[in-house]
Amino acid sequence: MPVFHVATFECDVTPPLGHPLCGGWIEPVRGVDDPLRALGVVLLGGDKPIVLCAVDWTGLRNEAYRQWRQALADAAHTVPEYVSVHCVHPHNTPFADLEAQKLIAAAGAPDSLDLKFFSDCVQRCAEALKASLPRAQRWTHIGIGAARVEKVASNRRVLGPDGKVQYVRTSATKNPEARAAPEGLIDPILRTISFWHEDRPLAALHSYACHPMSYYGDGRVSADFCGLAREKRRQETGVFQVYFNGCGGNITAGKYNDGAKENRGVLRDRIHAAMAAAWKATTTQPLRGWSWRYKAIRFPARREESFGDAASRKVLEDPKAPPARRNNAAFQLAWRKRLHIPIEINCLDFDNRILALFLPGEAFVEYQLAAQKMRPDAFVFTVAYGDGGMGYIPTARAFLEGGYEPTVALAAPESEELLLRTIRELLGKAPGE
Repeated sequence: MPVFHVATFECDVTPPLGHPLCGGWIEPVRGVDDPLRALGVVLLGGDKPIVLCAVDWTGLRNEAYRQWRQALADAAHTVPEYVSVHCVHPHNTPFADLEAQKLIAAAGAPDSLDLKFFSDCVQRCAEALKASLPRAQRWTHIGIGAARVEKVASNRRVLGPDGKVQYVRTSATKNPEARAAPEGLIDPILRTISFWHEDRPLAALHSYACHPMSYYGDGRVSADFCGLAREKRRQETGVFQVYFNGCGGNITAGKYNDGAKENRGVLRDRIHAAMAAAWKATTTQPLRGWSWRYKAIRFPARREESFGDAASRKVLEDPKAPPARRNNAAFQLAWRKRLHIPIEINCLDFDNRILALFLPGEAFVEYQLAAQKMRPDAFVFTVAYGDGGMGYIPTARAFLEGGYEPTVALAAPESEELLLRTIRELLGKAPGE
């Protein structure tokens, strides 16, 4: 019988005072409400070690993502294709795109990232992983559980009678009419995969689809309500916890949050309650092994003139343009420069019954729901916010409906068909198909 082990690692990735937050689009660091962490697991005993890591940052794009992934691969003695790094996406946190920062610096625009700080975080995260390997624990059983999250997620895109977006329901929504609208299309379920040695829990991974912000823009660093729920759960159980954001690109807490600071604790407790309920509902089964599948795809670029090199560079080099616009133009240029470099989509398959799907960017919730429909016979655990080079990944229909996301998405409408086809291929077929 094969023997399996799991190692857990973490490191602090809290930015220093004055560091840009959310790519330099909001106030820089003025203080720290709670620290940021990079948390992960290494699965040992298959053909190659597998690394799964969640970082309490807004995003990792392009070369920043690839550098972090490569460092973890080297530390785990595996290959980059067997490493999946994701961001939780709170906004009072760093947003890393190395090429964009170089363009920003050359244009004299406000910084989006301290490159030395970034390199230090990558190095320390890799060192934490390497140090965890001798402490890896025997892993014999895998658990799954799920629970409904009450009054957190709502669709950001509220459509009017004409089928167009009438309200954009941001993370903190004050408009009473927008808040009164129905939740809209969401996935209300938080899912948990756990690792056990016989009847002793070793680690738990959670996934839920929602922008994880209660309020931001005040310069106060925070992992916000999802990170706080994760830490509360760890403190009360003593079990290592990792929280991943699902396909929350078009999902916020806006229906249930007007931005009042006390709501951070309320939302934290609602996520925490679902984590506890999913744990109570968990069932375990003997671990027989796993397979790891991945496919590299190239997302098509937006064809509109405003997304082209000339238009983006004009905005970037305009000293009168708002900092957010200049930095966003740099992100567009960095994405276009890497279009020839593919992005890997990954799937971790436990006996064709438990499937963990790892996606890039700010994917819409429709992709997560589609994955579940493709494999109704299995427990499908979906994670997004991997390599965020393309930003939002809307559905093709969303571009016709309007709203915020299609105005800034770097993924073209054709991306939907490509991504759904790739998801279907990676999830495989149900028994009997």
